[in-house]
Amino acid sequence: MVNPAAATPEASAPPAGRWIGLAAAAGALGWGIRGQYGHETGAMFAGGLVSLVLVMLAGRGAPPGPALRAAAWGTVAMGIGGSMTYGQTIGLTQSAGLVGRWDALAWGLLGLGLKGAIWVAFAGLLLGMGLGGVRYTWRQIAGLLAGMGLLYWLGIRILNSPFEPAQRVLPAVYFSASWSWQPEAGPELKPRPEVWGGLLCALAGAWVWAGWRRGDVLARRLAAWGALGGLGFPLGQLPAAWHAWHRDWFVAGAAAEIAARINWWNWMETIFGAVLGAALGAGLWRNRALIRWRETEAADRLAVPVAWSLLGLHVVLLVLSHFTAVAWANALYDPGLVLAAIPLLAVAGDRIWPAALVLPVTLLPLAGKTLRRMVGEESQLAPTVGWSVYLALPMAVAVAGAVWARRAPTAETAAARALPVLAALGFGLNFAFFQFPWPWLPWTARTPNALAFALCLAALAAAAWARRRAA
Repeated sequence: MVNPAAATPEASAPPAGRWIGLAAAAGALGWGIRGQYGHETGAMFAGGLVSLVLVMLAGRGAPPGPALRAAAWGTVAMGIGGSMTYGQTIGLTQSAGLVGRWDALAWGLLGLGLKGAIWVAFAGLLLGMGLGGVRYTWRQIAGLLAGMGLLYWLGIRILNSPFEPAQRVLPAVYFSASWSWQPEAGPELKPRPEVWGGLLCALAGAWVWAGWRRGDVLARRLAAWGALGGLGFPLGQLPAAWHAWHRDWFVAGAAAEIAARINWWNWMETIFGAVLGAALGAGLWRNRALIRWRETEAADRLAVPVAWSLLGLHVVLLVLSHFTAVAWANALYDPGLVLAAIPLLAVAGDRIWPAALVLPVTLLPLAGKTLRRMVGEESQLAPTVGWSVYLALPMAVAVAGAVWARRAPTAETAAARALPVLAALGFGLNFAFFQFPWPWLPWTARTPNALAFALCLAALAAAAWARRRAA
């Protein structure tokens, strides 16, 4: 049932600057690190950090169960947009053959804005569904997923088709490499299939169902704020595009020295993360009076064996799709909606799933990819040591952190326990992925980003420590 006393009091809520600043730091750290790991599961790391920050700030005196459920939904939802291709969209703004083409730049930025809006709106919608006090059973989530799947299929057929690159036939609205921009190119152009139309239709259907049919005003509004945060995608790309358009400025002297130590792509992702986090923080702060905490009712819970079976199945499919060449697993868990289906359903119907999803399940792909990079590709450590350092130890800490968070007495304490664990583990794995760019060593293009991530981590850890002390 809804606990009216668990609503966030207006007078006791932290100031807006804290919500926006901490959420921006979480987004910058999470999405910047996502750049090394990619795809849906990398975005989930950013979603987890931002969601935990906001739950921590909103959860004073609230029960921990609904808070972890909301954070888990926000985590999973941020991964859905990972199905969208955007490398060629960025190429429209900076590829050598298109530098100087203002129309290509504008079209590329428009595509990034649209894809970013869809991406972050999913996170805002599901985070709002977890915080708005409306009852969502696992059966209703299953029905929602079925409807979204149908709308996704229709959206691709309507907006992202036809796609027949062998005949140079592409959709009417297309934001990737196209012969309309480079008519002299041949088969080497390799246009990518786009799915933004399918995701847009699925998002619109879920927004109407939750926000209007179910009357979830917070979900409806936070989705809109998430769409606004998607503007961080083109904003983050502007510096990289500017650099690509003015490379002659950076061929010698101090400018060349500075440019050699800037990872333009990673800064694009870091800026995008900061903007999306700030937007979600501002949106939730402005609508904090709508926050209500609803415990999962006994009648809505999955049987324990079913919940654990789903957890095992999801982990197995994650491992198979990310670290093996099993064709059916890679095809099955490639679409973001499919990847999100089991977690969204299980989080709605089980009390163990939320903490497990936010920490060990989210961390597993990052740890596995770091292990593959440091041991399998670069042979930095012996296999036995590498498996211990990059997989076994981080996963053990993540599991312990999930148990610690689940046993917290309040929502803000649960989030304040989970947040620094997830942030520190992700930072540590990424620091290894960055080849340990210590600031006292000769600087590389990774060093500035690593320093920015360290500052964000320090801010999040300090905020979590302060909230635990005050609780």
